[in-house]
Amino acid sequence: MISRRKFIAAGTSGLLVAGCDRLDRSETFRGILRSSEGLTMKAQRLITSRDALAPEYRAADMSPIFRSNGTRLPNTNEYARHLNENFANWRINVDGLVARPLSIPIQKLRSLPHRTQITRHDCVEGWSAIGKWHGVPLATILGAAELSTRAKYIVFHCADRFGDRQYYESIDLIDAFHPQTILAWAMNDRLLPVPNGAPLRLRVERQLGYKQAKYIQRIEAVESLAGVYGGRGGYWEDTNDYEWYAGI
Repeated sequence: MISRRKFIAAGTSGLLVAGCDRLDRSETFRGILRSSEGLTMKAQRLITSRDALAPEYRAADMSPIFRSNGTRLPNTNEYARHLNENFANWRINVDGLVARPLSIPIQKLRSLPHRTQITRHDCVEGWSAIGKWHGVPLATILGAAELSTRAKYIVFHCADRFGDRQYYESIDLIDAFHPQTILAWAMNDRLLPVPNGAPLRLRVERQLGYKQAKYIQRIEAVESLAGVYGGRGGYWEDTNDYEWYAGI
């Protein structure tokens, strides 16, 4: 019997290759990618429960080396200052369509009840690794901020930049309130290393690695992604036609 992971991968593999391809594409081709992406999301949501868990592993299964994806060190003066201060003054701002905007010091976030999970990270570049994550459920933070009924997406604004573009990512509320979606502050029983997103990164375990935003500074609740940066819901989606929904 074909597994759910293989079924979804088979349906999206061509799109992932297209997402990595940096050759110019016609707008017609890009439209096909976007429409197929919607079918992929609907297919996965149809055949799995909204609360279905990604596989979790034993400590003995953890990878001896866990590579970093994307940025290894944000090249900004602001991040360098925070790193020099050991992130003592790092805060996570929560705003947008919420009744109670928040500004949470990283030390406070680390003191909240947290979840520990050992999961597999699957990168669009073709590698995987199993790691242990400690973090606060995103649902806890959104609940404290009193999310508006108008909110449909959660946007993560990050400290790393690519030229004049700020890195960002977004997910919908189904993934935002999934029990394994956490704001991770530790990996493999230690505070996050810088290449892996210190001091805070997203873990949304049912999606590919580029959705796991690192160096999170701000969490914004929005009704539409149309007015956020390039309007496609993420840095790679805006610049290289990656799929917005990268379910596995």
